[in-house]
Amino acid sequence: MSFFSNNNNRVEVRFTTALLILAASLFALSLSSCKSHKNLTVNSRYDSEASIVKPPKAHGKLIEEAYTWIGTPYKYAAAEKGIGTDCSGFVMKVFYDALDYSIPRNTTKQAEFCSPVTDDTVQAGDLVFFATGKAAGKVSHVGIMVDSHQFIHASSSKGVVVSDLYKPYYRRTFVKFGRVPLN
Repeated sequence: MSFFSNNNNRVEVRFTTALLILAASLFALSLSSCKSHKNLTVNSRYDSEASIVKPPKAHGKLIEEAYTWIGTPYKYAAAEKGIGTDCSGFVMKVFYDALDYSIPRNTTKQAEFCSPVTDDTVQAGDLVFFATGKAAGKVSHVGIMVDSHQFIHASSSKGVVVSDLYKPYYRRTFVKFGRVPLN
């Protein structure tokens, strides 16, 4: 006698299968929400990709300087506060103006210059790199982390803004974090 020969057995199997799927889904949801809940909460201090003029307190000269660039329009191959900048020029000038420290001008070179940082040790002032161009995985955009999930960068469409790292676009194009070797 086949297990599926009786209609009552079919109903039991379907009901049991549905319960198992529901339980597995709830379990997976609970696991994924543990780590990501904090990260996906938008900090009320920021209106993502809006013009913010006050940096978070206690992040030092680097972040304070970066915030003075908010609203600077995007301009390829430029690095002038209030006039125009691209992403790597913005990062290079912020490090120089705030810390009197020179880093490479090119995004790819900046990524090579940095020490790797894991997502659980990333801090304000670390760099975040993205592959936004046509070549998959090739670093083509950079920003400066201002906390564990917000970064400031020169967006090609909006100029210098603060953005949320956990927005789908940035999650999809994220390559790595890097720490500028200041010592």
